[in-house]
Amino acid sequence: METFIKVWMIFVLIKLSYAGKSVEILTSVGLSPLEDDDILRVLSHNKSSPSNNFTLVELIGHLRNYSIESRKEMWRSERYKHTNPFYGNFAEEIDREARRLLQILPAYYPGVGRVSPECKRDAAIFYQELTKFTLWALKMYDATAKIPSGLLNGNINQFGDFDECVEIQGSEGIQGQYCLTYLQLSIDESRLDLKHLHRLLHSHYAFRSNISDPGHRVPRFNIVNWGVCTPASCSFKDVETSVREILTRYTSQTGLKVTVKVNKEMCQVKTKSIPKDTMYVSLLFIAVFLLTVIAAYYDHYKISTNELLLCFSLKRNYKKLVSLERSPNDIPTLHGVRAINAVMLLLAHKSMALFFNPYTNRTEMSEYLGKPWTVIGRAASLYTDPFIMLSGLLTAYSFTGKLKKNGNLDIKNEYISRLIRLVPSLAAIMLFCTYIMPHIGSGPQWNLVVTEHANICKRTWWKNFLFIHNYFGFETMCLTHTHHLGIDTQLFILSPVMVFLLYKNPKIGTIILTICAIFSTALRYFVIYYKRLSNYIFFGTSIKQLFETADYSYTLPSHRLTVYIIGIFVGYSLRYVHKDYKINKIVLYAGWIISTIMFCFAFFGPAHMGSIDYIYNAVDAAMYNAFAPIGWCAIFAWVILLHYTGNTDGWLSRFLSWRGFLITTRISYAVYLTQFPIYFYNVGKTRSAEHYEFFNMQFNLNEFLWILVLSITLTLLIDTPIQNIKNYMWKKSSVPETATKLMKVQ
Repeated sequence: METFIKVWMIFVLIKLSYAGKSVEILTSVGLSPLEDDDILRVLSHNKSSPSNNFTLVELIGHLRNYSIESRKEMWRSERYKHTNPFYGNFAEEIDREARRLLQILPAYYPGVGRVSPECKRDAAIFYQELTKFTLWALKMYDATAKIPSGLLNGNINQFGDFDECVEIQGSEGIQGQYCLTYLQLSIDESRLDLKHLHRLLHSHYAFRSNISDPGHRVPRFNIVNWGVCTPASCSFKDVETSVREILTRYTSQTGLKVTVKVNKEMCQVKTKSIPKDTMYVSLLFIAVFLLTVIAAYYDHYKISTNELLLCFSLKRNYKKLVSLERSPNDIPTLHGVRAINAVMLLLAHKSMALFFNPYTNRTEMSEYLGKPWTVIGRAASLYTDPFIMLSGLLTAYSFTGKLKKNGNLDIKNEYISRLIRLVPSLAAIMLFCTYIMPHIGSGPQWNLVVTEHANICKRTWWKNFLFIHNYFGFETMCLTHTHHLGIDTQLFILSPVMVFLLYKNPKIGTIILTICAIFSTALRYFVIYYKRLSNYIFFGTSIKQLFETADYSYTLPSHRLTVYIIGIFVGYSLRYVHKDYKINKIVLYAGWIISTIMFCFAFFGPAHMGSIDYIYNAVDAAMYNAFAPIGWCAIFAWVILLHYTGNTDGWLSRFLSWRGFLITTRISYAVYLTQFPIYFYNVGKTRSAEHYEFFNMQFNLNEFLWILVLSITLTLLIDTPIQNIKNYMWKKSSVPETATKLMKVQ
C-alpha cells in the first residue's frame, strides 16, 4: 500500500509540473496556497462594487425570471459588452461557484514575480473579473491549456484555444494575447523511479532536443509546448517570469526541474493591418496572372500581337506542359528516376513536418515509428543524391554534344541560361513565403514555422540569389530546402572544367575525376566519424546533430561531388556509345548484380539504426554517409545507360521511360520549391492535438493535391513564360548573326 501511495504521489507531482507550464495554481487541492502578496491582493478584491458581468450560469443555463429574448438583447448591447448585470443580484452564488471552479481547475495568474506594472495591473483586473464570471475573463481562463489525460502516452503538448484567446476584448482596454511557452522537464538522474515515466512522457525521445535549439525547420521534440492566454500588456518576458516563478515553487521540493522559455515572436495578438510590402507583392502576382489570361485570350482568338506577350499565354504553356512528345536528344528513363525520387522526398519531408504537431498518442506513434522499416522516411538525404547525379549527367551530355558539334563551348551563355532557369521561380516562391504567406493564416506555431522563416528571408535573401546560402548555416538559411540549388549551381560552375578534362584527354580526365570522387567520399566519412554526426535520422537523433551534419557535410558541394562525377561519367559515355551497342552478357549480369547489391546495402543496410533501442555508432553513421549515396545512385545510372543503348527492355526500364513522366519532369522544380511552404502552412494552422494514424497523416491526399496545383500554377505563370522569353530573345539575336555570315560568304 505504501508503495502504491509513493507511485501515485510521483505521478501527481509530474502532472502538477506540467500544469505549471502555463497554468498557475492560485488555489489547489492538496497543496498549500501560494504566499504571494500580489495574489493575496487580487483575492481581496472579491467584494468590489457590483459591475455588470455575465455569469457562468447565464452562459450555460437559464436565469429564473429572465427570458431568452432579453438575454439575447443583452448580449448584443454594447453597454454590457464587458459587464455583468446579474452580479448584483447573484453575488453570493457567483462567488461560491467561482471558488469551487478555481479549486478544481486553478487559473494561471500572469502577475506573479517581477513583471511590469502594466502586466500586474491587468492581471489583477483579469482575476478580479474572473471571480465574478465576467465573460472575457472566463474566456481568457478557458483559452489557457489545462492538464490533459494521456500524459504517459505523450499527450504533453497543449495549445489551449488560440482563436478564443486572440479574440478577447476585455474591460479597460485589455486585449487577449496568446503565448506558446516552451518547457523543458528534467529529472534527478539518481531517481530511477522517475526515468521510465519521463521516457514515456517524452515518447521515448524520438528526437533529442534542447530548449535553445532552433525550431523553425526541425521539431524540438523533447520540449513541451503549452499555450497560455494573458493580457496583451504582459510582454513575453513577463510571461516567462510568471510561469518560471510558479513552476519553481511547485517543483522545488521534488525530483523535477523545469526550464522555461518564451520567445517574443510566440506571443501573438490579433492584428488586421497588412504591410505595404505585402500589398505590392500581391499586386505583382495579380498582374502576372492577368497577363497570362490576356495572352491566352489573344492566342485563342488568333489576334495579332507581340510575340513576347504570347510567351505568357496560358493556353500555349498548358499545351507544352501536357505534351508527351520527346525531344530528339531525350533520355527516356531519366524522367522516371526523377519522379520516383521526388515522390520519396515528398514523403520524407512530410514525415519530418508531422513531428511538429501534438498528438494524443505521441508515445504510441514513436513506438510505431521505431521500427526498421522506417528507413523509407529516415533515409531522406538519399533521395536528393539522384538529382545531383542527373544534373551532372545532363550537363556532361549537353556540353559534350556541343563540343563535338562546334568544337567549343559558350560558357557565358550556359551560365546565363542556368540563372534564367532557376532564378524566376525561386524569386516568386521567396516573395510569396516572405511577404504573403505570413498574412494568410494563423495558429499557435504559425510565427515559429512561417513568420520567423519570413523574417530570416528578409535578412538573408541575397545569399540565395548568389547561390551561396548553403555556406552560412542551416538554421539561418532562407528557404532551407533550397540548399540543393546552391550545391547544384556551384557544381555546375565547375562542370565545364570536368567535361573539358574528359573531352580533351579521357584517360587523364578519368583519373583526375576519380581521385576527386574518392576524396569527396573520404571527406564524408571522416567528418561524420570525428564529429560524431549522422546523415541518417536514427531513433534518438539530437537536433544539434542534424544541424551540424547539414552544416559540415550535407550542404557542402565538396561532400556531394562523388555522385555529380558519376553523372558526368554517365553523361559523357552516352555521347560516345551507339544506341545499338551491345554489352557483353557477363558484364551485363555482373553490372546488375553489383548495382542491386549496392542499392540494397544503401537502402536496407541502415535499417537497424531506425530501431527504438538503437545506440549511436560513429562507424555506422560514417559508412552510411560515405557509401550510401553511391549505392543508391548506381542502380539508376546503370538502368539509364542500359536502356539508352538498348541492352534492356525489362519492366523497370519500361516503367522509368513511361511518357507520363515527361509531365512530372516539367513540374519537378516547382514541386521541389512548393512542398515545404505547404507542409509548414498546415503545421502553423494546427490548433489542437490529434490521434496519430500513419497512413491518413503520411499520405495526406489533400496536401499533395495542393502541392500539385501550386506547382502547376508556378510552372505555367512563371517558369514556362520566362523560358519562352529566353528562347525568343536568343533566337531573335541569332538571326542577324546568321544573316551577316551569309552576306560575307556572298
